[in-house]
Amino acid sequence: MSVLRILHLVGSAYNDFYCDLSRLYAQDCLAATAERSHYDFQIAYITPDRQWRFPPSLSREDIADTKPMTLFDAIEFITAQNIDLVLPQMFCIPGMTHYRALFDLLKIPYVGNTPDIMAIAAHKGRAKAIVEAAGVKVPRGELLRQGDVPTITPPAIVKPASSDNSLGVVLVKDVTDYNVALKQAFEYASEVIVEEFIELGREVRCGIIVKDGDLVGLPLEEYQVNSNDKPIRNFADKLKQTDDGNLDCAAKDNIKAWIVDPNDPITEKVQQVAKKCHQALGCRHYSLFDFRIDPKGEPWFLEAGLYCSFAPKSVISCMAKAAGISVNELLMTAINETLGSNQKVLQNC
Repeated sequence: MSVLRILHLVGSAYNDFYCDLSRLYAQDCLAATAERSHYDFQIAYITPDRQWRFPPSLSREDIADTKPMTLFDAIEFITAQNIDLVLPQMFCIPGMTHYRALFDLLKIPYVGNTPDIMAIAAHKGRAKAIVEAAGVKVPRGELLRQGDVPTITPPAIVKPASSDNSLGVVLVKDVTDYNVALKQAFEYASEVIVEEFIELGREVRCGIIVKDGDLVGLPLEEYQVNSNDKPIRNFADKLKQTDDGNLDCAAKDNIKAWIVDPNDPITEKVQQVAKKCHQALGCRHYSLFDFRIDPKGEPWFLEAGLYCSFAPKSVISCMAKAAGISVNELLMTAINETLGSNQKVLQNC
């Protein structure tokens, strides 16, 4: 059996928050897959100063003890390692775009979507426009820059056009609240989306994976929201800081989020819409989409999150587990899709 040399691309060239978030998920992925004898893992860790390190693990001690390198030196190191595949674990915009593009230039394949698709999906307004053109329902909205005045009548959602984890997202119930909401959203991006608030309903996430070229819809994940006191999710619903200063997931407790019964009629309906989004955006290997379900049971596209860390706590991994697909099987499927039918070294593992 061939041994795959896989480079985990971890960290952030943008800020410490994304650096820690990336390290959190990549650590879990490494721990969950470390015993697979057909993987030879290496780690590339990028910090906001854009220095590269190649530590033996993602412990803070090993990272601190590893000598930093410039991009030039890092490229020389990587090209000497005979890397078969890159597993991107970076969640910042540069990590999802520039750093993936680097491996296109180096002609080293990587799991996941290409930089151009990642850039489109990271901009909520552009992603909405593309899926709407494909016939998917999206909330009516407008893209604002500093000084623009919203015309959407509240209730409305104000959110940065390119920020994740509900940072800067505000529900505006009265026009007098717009100024404060816009100021908060502009702290996270130079463009802000204001869109109609879709009444609940429900809020769900749908993952799609590609297996042997076919799109497979995974069980939905539903989030704890309600019309009375929890109309939208916020940052605290997604991430929390532990006592030791590390980031951790807040939505993996079956209270704030849970897997929807596959027999629920909404499942197939959302999966079909998610597949349409996947195809409209030109995704490959996997995709992930958030939907608001209105009181009539109609799904409305909110945004795309085209990443998966292959950690047990990663959303697509949780959905796959509910479908009887282990993290290792999920990773092997993605690797096989990445390498192509002529190089399916893992299909019998």
